Amino acid sequence: MTDPLAADVTRIDRWLCAVRLVKTRPLATGLCDGGHVLVNGLSAKPSTKVRAGDRVEAFIAERQRIVEVVRTIESRVGAPVAAGCYVDYSPPIVEEDRPAMTPVRGEGRPSKRQRREFDRVRRAGGA
Repeated sequence: MTDPLAADVTRIDRWLCAVRLVKTRPLATGLCDGGHVLVNGLSAKPSTKVRAGDRVEAFIAERQRIVEVVRTIESRVGAPVAAGCYVDYSPPIVEEDRPAMTPVRGEGRPSKRQRREFDRVRRAGGA
């Protein structure tokens, strides 16, 4: 008897959701439409088919994910099963020291100059 979870090919948006790389299928569809997903080096539409052996590169949640498809599934499964459906080649997460700007308690509202500085640090990825 064949495995009902396994298929020869499946849509990339369904697969990304099924293996828990993204939280929802509409989010996976949005990533594909935005050009953040590559399958075998080519930009992927949500309907792009993936099969075992394909290489998927995706920019998910401010992190570059590079995975190789081991098994195609269409429905969302538990985390241990999902982890067995791909091999992760993603670069490790590097925690960088960011300049910490914290308001000093008791100083009251920040001035316009301080707010601009806070905004500048936030935009640069500091907070």
